[in-house]
Amino acid sequence: MAIIVKTNECKGCGLCVKNCPFDAIALNADRKAVVGAGCTECGKCVDACPFKAIEKKSLAAAEKKTVNIHDYHGVWVFAEQRGGKLMNVVIELLGEGRKLADEIGTELCAVLLGENVKGLTDELIGYGADKVYYADAPELKSYTTDAYTKVIYDAINEYKPEIVLLGATHIGRDLGPCLSVQCETGLTADCTKLGIDPEDKKIQQTRPAFGGNLMATIVCPNNRPQMSTVRPGVMAKAEFDKNHKGTVIELKPSLKAEDLRVKVLEIINSVENQVSLTDAKIIVSGGMGLGRPEGFELIQKLADRLGGVVGSSRACVDAGWIPHSHQVGQTGTTVKPDIYIACGISGAIQHVAGMKESGYIVAINKNEAAPIFEIADYGIVGDLYEVIPAFIEALDAKNK
Repeated sequence: MAIIVKTNECKGCGLCVKNCPFDAIALNADRKAVVGAGCTECGKCVDACPFKAIEKKSLAAAEKKTVNIHDYHGVWVFAEQRGGKLMNVVIELLGEGRKLADEIGTELCAVLLGENVKGLTDELIGYGADKVYYADAPELKSYTTDAYTKVIYDAINEYKPEIVLLGATHIGRDLGPCLSVQCETGLTADCTKLGIDPEDKKIQQTRPAFGGNLMATIVCPNNRPQMSTVRPGVMAKAEFDKNHKGTVIELKPSLKAEDLRVKVLEIINSVENQVSLTDAKIIVSGGMGLGRPEGFELIQKLADRLGGVVGSSRACVDAGWIPHSHQVGQTGTTVKPDIYIACGISGAIQHVAGMKESGYIVAINKNEAAPIFEIADYGIVGDLYEVIPAFIEALDAKNK
């Protein structure tokens, strides 16, 4: 059986959305109901629709959407910008996107939205984009789900990319699922590795599964575009080439007042000290081995001496010892610094998944059997309250 929406009869009332117990149905930009992958065919939406626009039919009777995958070409990267500045994950995606595009034999493109952002097109081309699709409008100055989804969905329909990559940021994690619903295609979230099948040239999307205990590789064989959100900090950044040439294509947004359910009135930046783990060259992280929240004062001192930033395990964040913005790991931030110093961190697989690609890993732990030592380049078995002060003393002596 399958749940079928008769779009010509759908009035966009939203009753089906409210009555679905599995959040498996949504309204697209045209205010038409779209059934997602989470549908269990319970029929609640059928009963709730006053216009009889939703039916439950057998698969044989349902008209399944089919696409000609050969009509789709190109690798697209969503060029997320904030305040007129490209996010670092965009440069990482352009580096990875270039590898994918070259292996498939297609072009690498970026799609850029905002207000007064045309100047960023040269930067995107310098980082490897062969084409940049950009839309400039006041409604796009600040990210909103409705506006960005509609503009990019319209562009996908017109230009038909075969692969769309987004950073797994707060924006990318919101935008990606909305686009996949609109395009009626799949989305693999939080990927840590991308590759191309040498036989059929489909993208192979790898992400942690079952709490990080194994890695799942996912393909999208029958629908297009193939879509992924990719964790920041796991891919190598593209090199800037000022001589690289590209084409800029302006998109003409067709945004109406009824398309936009949310308006951004004001953006207030948090007054808390923010930490940029993805950009850090050196990270000093603390775990429950600190014993108390005051232990992060010692971690901060070492980080300051090294010119680094402070990281944390999830357990310390859950205990309220340090803000979530410092969390490294599967449910925090994936990092790839030159040096990662793990202090009092046992090495749970969820934490390791977020920092194992670091250049050098130094572990300090009293337990010589701690799993963190299995991935550490240098291990120190000892009390961190003795080891770290010795580090700081040595650094101070060297800098005199």
